[in-house]
Amino acid sequence: MIEAIGVIGGGQLGRMLTLVAKRMGYHVVVLDPQEHSPCGQVADEQIVAAYDDRAAIEELGRRSQIVTYEFENIDIGSVEHLERCGYRVTPSSAVLRATQDRLLEKSFVRECGIATTAFAAISSRGDIEAAAECTGFPAIVKTVHGGYDGKGQWRVDSVAGVHGAFEEARGAVLIAEREVEFSCELSVVASRGGDGSVVAFPVAENAHDRGILVRTIAPARIEPTLASQAQEMASAIGRRLGIVGTYCVELFLTHGGELLVNEIAPRPHNSGHFTIDTTPCSQYEQHVRAICGLPLSPPRMFCGAVMMNILGDGTGNHLMGTEALLGDPSIVLHVYGKRHAVARRKMGHFTMLVDAPIDDAILTRAAAAHAKLSWR
Repeated sequence: MIEAIGVIGGGQLGRMLTLVAKRMGYHVVVLDPQEHSPCGQVADEQIVAAYDDRAAIEELGRRSQIVTYEFENIDIGSVEHLERCGYRVTPSSAVLRATQDRLLEKSFVRECGIATTAFAAISSRGDIEAAAECTGFPAIVKTVHGGYDGKGQWRVDSVAGVHGAFEEARGAVLIAEREVEFSCELSVVASRGGDGSVVAFPVAENAHDRGILVRTIAPARIEPTLASQAQEMASAIGRRLGIVGTYCVELFLTHGGELLVNEIAPRPHNSGHFTIDTTPCSQYEQHVRAICGLPLSPPRMFCGAVMMNILGDGTGNHLMGTEALLGDPSIVLHVYGKRHAVARRKMGHFTMLVDAPIDDAILTRAAAAHAKLSWR
């Protein structure tokens, strides 16, 4: 019987996961190098140590019956070490390895019979010409490992641009991808249980600013047949990966109506925050259920939602305007407990609950609500 859950990573995803786990009666231990981390503030215990600290990671294993993680850019060696020591980790190191490496990830999706944009590896200068011929221009060049929220990425329009990205990457292996002309960005948050069952939440429609998610609309404003296709693609990926837990598949919908998988996140996802306030069983509860061997709950939404991220701007650490924001009874506010609102750091979000089809007027209202917030 699982009574204690270990979480690698102390950010906001771990915080929201922990709040659910505590409600369900679990003891939660988090490992994060930052004292008083957002997750550590609400967990029962926090081990303050680096993610590659083997002694600390073993201590996390000893204090838990199951270990999970809240973001994928962690030291895979630590996860493998836990598994070698006989501790249960889910999603497994095999899942983490496939999703940490953008080349492996794209190749895996293709092996599932699911489309991606054209891509090519760049491990030396000698690969640049062939990669450029494969992808054409414009292209997106990314580091194969690490990088998130737009970091470790370059948009290039020429071979010279690829050379420049290679220089800036300082020897890191890169992947070049053909830039996709899309009508919208989509995501599907799904959960797979240890018994192989998979449930998928309604498709979400996302907007990014320089690689950072700023708004999610749920359900996405797309045809039902496309939504079903996206959910089926996400379910197939989860089954093929053998993942246990909540995960997210990000996709592009092209102007020609084709769905292309962009990335897989092997954990709860920013674009799934709407599930906290609009469903009886959020993406976080589904994750707890999956990793603890409990039945998954068929997703259903009580209403539509517009989720807006609240980013720091570097001008101050105190969020102002919440009284005005919450004058709208349809808005639910979530603040993550981070001390420093550095520029473009995710500090919180709010969800606007919507009972009607989401149109431009509702999006304008959500943007106006967001504009009431500032930092001091």
